[in-house]
Amino acid sequence: MSELLPKAYQHLEIERRWYPIWVENGYFAADDASDKPPYCIVIPPPNVTGQLHMGHALMLTLEDVLIRWRRMQGYNALWLPGTDHAGIATQMVVERELAKDGVSRFDLGRQGFLDKVWEWKGRYHGRITEQMKVMGVSVDWDRERFTMDDGLSRAVRKVFVDLYNDGLIYRERRLVNWSPGIHTVLSDLEVEHRQVNSSLWHMAYPVTGSDDKLVVATTRPETMLGDTAVAVHPEDPRYAHLIGKTVDLPLTDRKIPIIGDAILVDIEFGTGAVKVTPAHDPHDFDTGKRHDLEMITIFDADARLNDNVPEAYRGLDRQSARDKIVADLDALGLLVDVTPHTMNVGHCQRTGVPIEPMLSHQWYVKIKPLAEPAIAAVEDGRTRFTSPEWEKVYFQWMRNIRDWCISRQLWWGHQIPAWFCEACDHITVSEEDPTACAGCGCADIRQDEDVLDTWFSSGLWPLSTLGWPDKTQALDTFYPGAVMETGFDIIFFWVARMMMFGLRFMGDVPFRTIYMHPMVRDDKGQKMSKTKNNVIDPLEETEVHGADALRFTLAALTTQGHDLKLSKERLTGYRAFANKIWNATRFVLMNVPEGETPAPLDMDDLGALSLADRWVLHKLDEAVVATTEALEAFEFADATTAIHSFFWGVYCDWYIELTKSTLRGGGEAAATTRRVLLHVLDQALRLLHPFMCYITEEIWTKLPIERSAPSLVIADWPKADARLRDDHAQALTDQLIDIIGAVRTVRGENGVSPKKALEVHVSAPDADTAALVTEAEAYLANLANVGTLKVDVALPRPAKSAVAIAGACKVYVPLEGLIDLGEEIARLGKAIAKLDKEIDKLGKKLGNERFLANAPTEVVQTQRDRLADAQSRRATYAESLALLQG
Repeated sequence: MSELLPKAYQHLEIERRWYPIWVENGYFAADDASDKPPYCIVIPPPNVTGQLHMGHALMLTLEDVLIRWRRMQGYNALWLPGTDHAGIATQMVVERELAKDGVSRFDLGRQGFLDKVWEWKGRYHGRITEQMKVMGVSVDWDRERFTMDDGLSRAVRKVFVDLYNDGLIYRERRLVNWSPGIHTVLSDLEVEHRQVNSSLWHMAYPVTGSDDKLVVATTRPETMLGDTAVAVHPEDPRYAHLIGKTVDLPLTDRKIPIIGDAILVDIEFGTGAVKVTPAHDPHDFDTGKRHDLEMITIFDADARLNDNVPEAYRGLDRQSARDKIVADLDALGLLVDVTPHTMNVGHCQRTGVPIEPMLSHQWYVKIKPLAEPAIAAVEDGRTRFTSPEWEKVYFQWMRNIRDWCISRQLWWGHQIPAWFCEACDHITVSEEDPTACAGCGCADIRQDEDVLDTWFSSGLWPLSTLGWPDKTQALDTFYPGAVMETGFDIIFFWVARMMMFGLRFMGDVPFRTIYMHPMVRDDKGQKMSKTKNNVIDPLEETEVHGADALRFTLAALTTQGHDLKLSKERLTGYRAFANKIWNATRFVLMNVPEGETPAPLDMDDLGALSLADRWVLHKLDEAVVATTEALEAFEFADATTAIHSFFWGVYCDWYIELTKSTLRGGGEAAATTRRVLLHVLDQALRLLHPFMCYITEEIWTKLPIERSAPSLVIADWPKADARLRDDHAQALTDQLIDIIGAVRTVRGENGVSPKKALEVHVSAPDADTAALVTEAEAYLANLANVGTLKVDVALPRPAKSAVAIAGACKVYVPLEGLIDLGEEIARLGKAIAKLDKEIDKLGKKLGNERFLANAPTEVVQTQRDRLADAQSRRATYAESLALLQG
């Protein structure tokens, strides 16, 4: 017999052995100069200091499935790996580590701190990449990139400078989202809005030189110290006479004007009078610009009150300031009322701390000129979303897009290539570090200390990783990419920006297809989190169940438009599938004589094959078509269903069983069956390989077959072959399986031992079916222990026999002498009673005029089919009961 697999499938040993072999042999490498059709996916770069989580595992699985499949189809497949410097996230991690030793970044200075971050990157970069390797990713490691590599940094500078020179990047003093926790500006996308139960405070502002008081309503009393006006509606009869006068701002020595503003003020809300704090509220900021109001910043970088407020309040954080101001107003008799109020408050995604609107000079991208071509590219089909739902979301956001704030008050990242002149205030923007001001020539210049938003460099990922701005062979070959596969949560952060930058700087879209994968939730549909204690760690699962089981599980649960519900039970189930593959292969190998390498099947001469052989080849071709079509449509769950159903349900459950008697018989028939067993196993392993890369490689290399490739990684993907189709073999074998199932059902329901040979009568609907069943007599004898078989058209029911339906046939098994006839009579009576209820229920539904008028045609037809089937089964059981009772 041929070389045997070990009895037990040891996934860890296999996985750890194969990955280095694949890498060392260059099986994952793409060729810039190849004449094969290119297929490129650039990996969504995980954070350089990240830890692999289940979302990463899903992304890696789906992309590896696509890359391995296309590589096997003969594409020049490039999966380009890399990591992201993740400005805010990485800086926060390193600052926390330094804080453990009582050190801040300011203690180290900018360069000293950056040295620490690079040291941290060097230490932890390998962690995420090693974890990726555990998953079996077939990326081209020689092309690995990091967003702060020299080449990528050069691309970032060029884009900034080009956009600036084209008037699409500008610097302006605006109200921004300030994160006090991490001391930086955030884009609108980085602000998480949460519903907060708070209050609405009604405060009285004395009208200057009068006993009148103007009552304003606010959700933020702590900002009143920065008020520079009170606004009323110009058509509000209560206050129109006050417009142009001033109020004494409580707790300060300032007087502020009363202005009329129909845009800001809603007459129906609150008191109809609104305090205006232009430096700390976006609506008030716009109002301030309309009325040329003073803009007073009252918070520092920590969101504590600064020196622009009375001394009694300086240094207070926002909550403490609120409490003290409310108490002081109350003591002065100026707190009129406090009512409950629910509102949305912006919070920093990273820290969970409420953001503070602050006035600041920042850099912006004028985004509409970039967004419009990106909208058009999806509209005209140059790039398509696989999901219409996400296409709509993309359009909605892009058509309402606002200018992008790209500067961040961090030290880790791409420092903005802009220099300020101390002599003339000119800003020099340059790809190379200048030595003097481009305006006046003064050498006293300083670089902007801010860095660019991480997503600025990430937006260039599809082109910068291929060598842009240089004109490289890689760029010519692999741009645009084939697919962008990523999570829906970064469609705006990343996908939209890649589209905009790709079109702007390459003149073409960065990828042809966008697939948004689902969120991985627990089996109850809850988001995974440490607080809920429902996190499933992918690395732990690869230890317990194996990477192949995890990969297959994730792919099997991935359907477009639905979140993925993951359970450890599913992982256990697909680990059992891996065992099934292993044990089926052991059976095949044990039946191949030592040293024999069976010749390949002659696909032009399949007529002499056995019924079972022809049937399994037909089913194999169906599986090839179904799996390939599903992958073409990004229907990962359908693809896994097709191959799982074939391998387990067809190959293992039936074909192997059907071959056993032939293999025992030896001779030419056994030799031919071995060739079919090996051919089908070879092809099935190829179909499975993109999903279960390790076990399939281990098994495939053990098969005694002629190979055209040294590894399954670069072997050919199976192709549909019409020569394998055999409708006769399919019809006969499907009928045979139904009959075997029917006989086994009769045995099970009546407690007849499998060892006892049965007399079986098969009543066929026509002569062709009768001939088919007769042809399969040997299989029935072997798999159902049928001792005597009688087959005919409309065969009469033997006395005292059990009956079962097998497709178009009725199967009768005489039971006298085998069972307790009384029990069988009782069983049939219960079955008939159950069917009577079903028939009555269906009859009433189909007799309901409203149902017939309103239900879809296909639903009505389904109910009619169910009724007809139930009536047919009842008639059969009633006939059986009558015969047994007679």
